[in-house]
Amino acid sequence: MLRHIRKVKHTIYLILLCAKLVMAEEDTVPVEELQKLEVEDGDELTPGYKAPAKVDLQTIQDLDADDESLQKYKKELLGGKQDILDEGGNNVLVKALRIIVEGREDLVIDLTGNLSDLKVTMKEGVKYRLKIVFRVQREIVSGLRFLSQVKRKGIKVDSSNHMVGSYGPKTEEHSFLAPMEDAPSGMIARGVYNIHSKFTDDDKNIYLEWDWAMTIAKNWK
Repeated sequence: MLRHIRKVKHTIYLILLCAKLVMAEEDTVPVEELQKLEVEDGDELTPGYKAPAKVDLQTIQDLDADDESLQKYKKELLGGKQDILDEGGNNVLVKALRIIVEGREDLVIDLTGNLSDLKVTMKEGVKYRLKIVFRVQREIVSGLRFLSQVKRKGIKVDSSNHMVGSYGPKTEEHSFLAPMEDAPSGMIARGVYNIHSKFTDDDKNIYLEWDWAMTIAKNWK
């Protein structure tokens, strides 16, 4: 998500920028310099992807009712609807965002309470993965997506669009693990990144939308 330093496209530019800012303090990169790194919107759908027709859970359960083996398989796959915990609210409940860094405890952002002041601090240059934890509690949901836009000093420097997939209702939580990423590193990369995330589906239902901040620091705090 934070691919702020794009090695191929910006290598020469960053070398020159480092030379100009070698005596600068952390998080003092001029806005006009960040504008040169501004990225395009990443909210578009996956090329070639077509959302499937929506079918409710009861219809699926009623299909081929005389096929005993198929009914057994569907029961194992979907579970008994009457036995699934319903916590109220949206069909999809987004529970937490976990930041996984090898050799350290996960950084956990609880998404079930107050979303007004969500912050984490990361050491520069570490490899990490984002893990989103959620529940589907009533109907099958198709094409879940986890999208984020990253800004620094009001300039968009990165965006991501992860296809999470389609899921049936279940009392237990589901989770999605995003690909490995590298936290930005170097003096000009340190500072606060403001991130706007949302969890949506093929029908453009927004199950949760939240803002959070990630501070890239020289060392763990």
